[in-house]
Amino acid sequence: MIPFNKPPVVGTEQQQIAKALTTGKLSGDGPFTKLAEQWQQQQFNAKKVLLTPSCTASLEMAALLIDIQPGDEVIMPSYTFVSTANAFVLRGAKIVFVDVRPDTMNLDESKIEAAITPKTKAIVPVHYAGVACEMDTIMAIAEQYKLWVIEDAAQGVMATYKGKALGTIGHIGCYSFHETKNYTAGGEGGATLVNEVSLIERAEIIREKGTNRSQFFRDQVDKYTWRDMGSSFLMSDLQAAYLYAQLEAAESINQRRLAIWQQYYQAFQSFADQRVELPSIPQDCQHNAHMFYLKLNDVVDRTSFIDALKAAEIMSVFHYVPLHSSPAGEKFGRFDGEDQFTTRESERLVRLPLFYNMTDSEVAKVISVVTAYLQA
Repeated sequence: MIPFNKPPVVGTEQQQIAKALTTGKLSGDGPFTKLAEQWQQQQFNAKKVLLTPSCTASLEMAALLIDIQPGDEVIMPSYTFVSTANAFVLRGAKIVFVDVRPDTMNLDESKIEAAITPKTKAIVPVHYAGVACEMDTIMAIAEQYKLWVIEDAAQGVMATYKGKALGTIGHIGCYSFHETKNYTAGGEGGATLVNEVSLIERAEIIREKGTNRSQFFRDQVDKYTWRDMGSSFLMSDLQAAYLYAQLEAAESINQRRLAIWQQYYQAFQSFADQRVELPSIPQDCQHNAHMFYLKLNDVVDRTSFIDALKAAEIMSVFHYVPLHSSPAGEKFGRFDGEDQFTTRESERLVRLPLFYNMTDSEVAKVISVVTAYLQA
């Protein structure tokens, strides 16, 4: 069976973990945490990067940082993972879902303004498949209405919008290093990118259980105390060592994934606009080949497609069930405007296997089986 995903392995992870074991510092903010944070700050021109246990934790940190209160409203797409909404629901916010663009499956920036009310506190664009949302428009709306922008860039590491790294454009950005992502910290992991300088000091405090422990270890204070609300948002240094090995090979991983993505695109281009719809990459976006998906005619066609690939021992999967149609989505949120594309497009979309260690023969087999299905 060709799996849908395998966690990337570059071969130096064990070596870096062995080094970490000799440092005497296995919990958060050890030597490898600092190395991985500095690498990202330099690579992405980020003001401050703080490693976290997961992107979920990073989103929850963001909700605390911008002081989400009960009754606040947060605008986001319904086509996203539950963590995007849960982080704000935990603080008592009401989620306001808006429709997606059918070309990118990203938040439709033209629908945001109509969803804004006096209770709106933040906009959460989700960069689906590592393809950027229309950030200039979103940031302009946020500035006009004095709203926070939290980028859910879980899928966006190494992708850019107009030359800027995803996660560095909004006030706060959130990365994922889960094993399903392009780069992993040994299974789980995330990062909070604090782009608003005024939030950096508080971000460190919230991440350290509400204490100024980070300042204490930098000899900025003579003792550390409880300063604010917070939680344990630190990544283990063993995980950071695993992640650092992957970051050192980030360009190789990125290029291999892009090469596989391009093979798929070229192979299925002849079926575009007739049998299937291919991913669309706007001109200002450099994606990171986080996924390759096809859009089939409808849910029936998609089910047949998945079954055909499974019979050939290839695992292909659909993606999110729109949050607004779930029991929790109905309880904690509302859909603003018309659901013109979210449900319809989500029922057509199917993802193909794509991972760093995928072999050329595996790619060729996927292309052959998919082509046979589309020609039938």
